[in-house]
Amino acid sequence: MAKSTNPMAEMTKPATSIFYTVRKLVAVGDGACGKTCTYITFSKGTFPEVYVPTVFENYVADVEVDGKHVELALWDTAGQEDYDRLRPLSYPDSHAIMISFAIDSPDSLVNTAQKWISEVAHFCSGLPILLAGFKRDLKEDNSTLKELVKSSQKPVTYGQGLTMAKYIGAAAYVECSAKTGAGIRETFEVMTRLALKVAKHANKTAGAQHKKSSCELM
Repeated sequence: MAKSTNPMAEMTKPATSIFYTVRKLVAVGDGACGKTCTYITFSKGTFPEVYVPTVFENYVADVEVDGKHVELALWDTAGQEDYDRLRPLSYPDSHAIMISFAIDSPDSLVNTAQKWISEVAHFCSGLPILLAGFKRDLKEDNSTLKELVKSSQKPVTYGQGLTMAKYIGAAAYVECSAKTGAGIRETFEVMTRLALKVAKHANKTAGAQHKKSSCELM
């Protein structure tokens, strides 16, 4: 189980640890899909009530997974097209990528295949990918359902998310809600384990090979 310093995880940083490392995780996805809220909720234990569009933001969280103490460097990116040329600056030296979408926005799920996977594959070839569905609490929200009906849409189902994860070659699929906290801890447990797999592989290789296992600009 992962342990975080924030109140949401209900655990504290361990006094001693078997293993210590720093791992960089980058979240990408459409604008307003929930990346920033998810990062803030996990790292600070509070849900931001006011939406502020992100350009680039970094957060830090200490976790413990499988007896390993890990400091996560969480990189938040802007999903808007205006930042398509700047966003790749966030990718170098990453260890795992979170491609995200909003469960109340089927179009954002489609964009994981039409836009995000190709960008990640180009700049971060070989890195593990987690597909994450945010805003899980809106699946049964009446106002959300009524709004989606207007365009003949429904919230993304777990099955649809899982199918997309397999299609884009993601290592796993998770759903969570920053507003309620449901699934947040589990989401970052999965991300940390994926990042540690890369670290374990890199530790067995020479410096030049290590660069191939972490994200670089091309």
